[in-house]
Amino acid sequence: MGKKLLGTNYPVSICFIVVNEFCERFSYYGMKALLTLYFLNYLKWDKDLSTAVYHAFSGLCYFTPILGAFIADSWLGKYKTIIYLSIVYVIGHVVKSVGAIPTVGSTELHIALSMSGLILIALGTGGIKPCVAAFGGDQFGEEHTTERQKFFSIFYMSINAGSFLSTIITPILRGDVQCFGGDCYALAFGVPAALMVVALVVFIAGSSLYKRTPPQGNILWEVCNCIGFALKNRWNKSKHDSPRQHWLDWAEEKYSMRLIQEIKMVLRVLVLYIPLPMFWALFDQQGSRWTLQATRMNLAFGNSFAIKPDQMQMLNALLILVFVPIFDLIIYPLVRLCGLKITPLRKMAMGMVFAALAFGAATLVEVNVVKTVVNPAPAGKCLLQVVNLAKEDVSLKAPGTDLFLQSIKYLEDPPGYETVPLSNGELNLEVTGVNGATFSATQKVEEKKAYSVIIYPDAAGITYTLVEDHITKNEDGNPLLRFLNTQLEALNVTVGDKNFYMSSGYNVTHNKTVQRGEYTHATCISNSGKTSKLNLGLLDFGACYTVILTEEAGEIVPHKIEDVKANNVHIAYQIPQYILITAGEVMFSITGLEFSYSQAPANMKSVLQAGWLLTVAFGNVIVLIVAEGAGLEQWIEFLLFACLLLGVCIIFSIMAHFYTYVDPEEMDKLYLENSVKEEDDSDFKKKNNEIQLNKTGKSTRM
Repeated sequence: MGKKLLGTNYPVSICFIVVNEFCERFSYYGMKALLTLYFLNYLKWDKDLSTAVYHAFSGLCYFTPILGAFIADSWLGKYKTIIYLSIVYVIGHVVKSVGAIPTVGSTELHIALSMSGLILIALGTGGIKPCVAAFGGDQFGEEHTTERQKFFSIFYMSINAGSFLSTIITPILRGDVQCFGGDCYALAFGVPAALMVVALVVFIAGSSLYKRTPPQGNILWEVCNCIGFALKNRWNKSKHDSPRQHWLDWAEEKYSMRLIQEIKMVLRVLVLYIPLPMFWALFDQQGSRWTLQATRMNLAFGNSFAIKPDQMQMLNALLILVFVPIFDLIIYPLVRLCGLKITPLRKMAMGMVFAALAFGAATLVEVNVVKTVVNPAPAGKCLLQVVNLAKEDVSLKAPGTDLFLQSIKYLEDPPGYETVPLSNGELNLEVTGVNGATFSATQKVEEKKAYSVIIYPDAAGITYTLVEDHITKNEDGNPLLRFLNTQLEALNVTVGDKNFYMSSGYNVTHNKTVQRGEYTHATCISNSGKTSKLNLGLLDFGACYTVILTEEAGEIVPHKIEDVKANNVHIAYQIPQYILITAGEVMFSITGLEFSYSQAPANMKSVLQAGWLLTVAFGNVIVLIVAEGAGLEQWIEFLLFACLLLGVCIIFSIMAHFYTYVDPEEMDKLYLENSVKEEDDSDFKKKNNEIQLNKTGKSTRM
């Protein structure tokens, strides 16, 4: 008997297992929360590729548990499998963290290290996924089933606690700690790596206390062999062979009737799994498409606090802890009091409906979010705005258009970009001042890009310069800032931790990312050494600003222009979609596992677990295909997923209507009858052989 916790029947060894699971889940979810923004901002991939790789990794994490279960059951046992694959897991984290250090090699090396690290992490996390919970259950004797059930509750609480804390902490490490001149992905990935090391050390520390069971063979492998043998026999059947009631009955020559009956029961449940990947296709987009949506929303709660876009995922872990008892203790009993029969399959169908509604809510949010986005110009055209620094009203004409009909006032904030046609890749402009000064200009530009025409005075009257603008919102949600210097000497401006150097004479700096906030004391130092304090006001989420520096009464004064409007949809509007998707998860995921386990023999539960994990994997494959292949606007993509899931829900509901629930007691009775039948068949064959032997002197092969 192993050591027990004081005054209880709980083995001491489970403390090490629970702490190990908490650290491992912190490690996994903390790393995964950062991936989408890491691909966008660090590896400079586009949104579709970032989404596709994110879901390829997620899918791989749910394919590899089958490999881990096979290794544990057929070769190493659970204990050694957890140890060895945790080492692979740690190596993957270290490689991933090194790939996030900008000074280590080129971009190609960063990509190679990142992908190698993610593959190793997928092997590690997926490989130990089916082992840790089962290994914890092995620590209890059969007489302590109540304690085992409570252990699993604590175990899954540790999973959600690790997920919740990590999705809060690692985005803070990424965004609030600056290293190598930007977001500190190396530290944000390094902390989960350290937690995985702690998980491994803690697990090894409990080695002397663990109850270990030797490998007992992999039932999934036996099931696959039985199905393969039946199909092969069925294919090779002779026309003289008598027909069988079920195609699996063709395995009778090699496998027991009990195994065949059990596989039939499992297949009845696995057929119901066919529509399920679509739910996971929607559910797992919380870390990809929903995070990208959050980057284009207003993340501020008051003046002093702002959430990170990749922190919103923590709502799911938090809500699941709240919703499980609410559904079990309040909602389900109330529904039963109303006289409605709520079967497990009906709960799962409702879970699909709630997930579809979540994406309907996400669609409504997206439609409003994109209103502040500046779309690129179509082919053969460019975007244009006019900034008047000529200290007089000016008018501008683009031949062949009726744009810019109103005169433009001095330092007027442009109302927005206009789409201007190009002539053989050239932009033709005519500018006129109120004093009659006029000039025409032809400028070579690139189609689909955005430009600012900066009109300013010169010795001959007025002239202009054309500046290319950055109209894409920052992928991490923070504002972009640049300065335009109207002075005859160079200026150096410091905003937060960013420096902007401007040479003299209407020169414009490059855009730089600054943290969202009020900047009332930015420092401006002229080439002659004169210092001025600049009040830039609020630099808000998602905006792109051009700050024009002029001189008034001997002081440098800023004039702020908003090239791209700030995000005006608050992040709180994402809360309903998280509530809906989490409610869907409670009804779909938890109920689905309970249903599956109640409808299959005890020794086939691992087969159903493998099938369930594969539905998650294939769900991520669906997102990968749509993200890379469809090329839809985001709101249309959200709506497509919602409609697809509703369609799948209808199909699933029809399948569920024709499904007959199996009573576990009846299953046991059936097993007993099959066992008796097998014994009778065995006795019959034995007696028949004896008769044949007496008649012919040799045994007949049956």
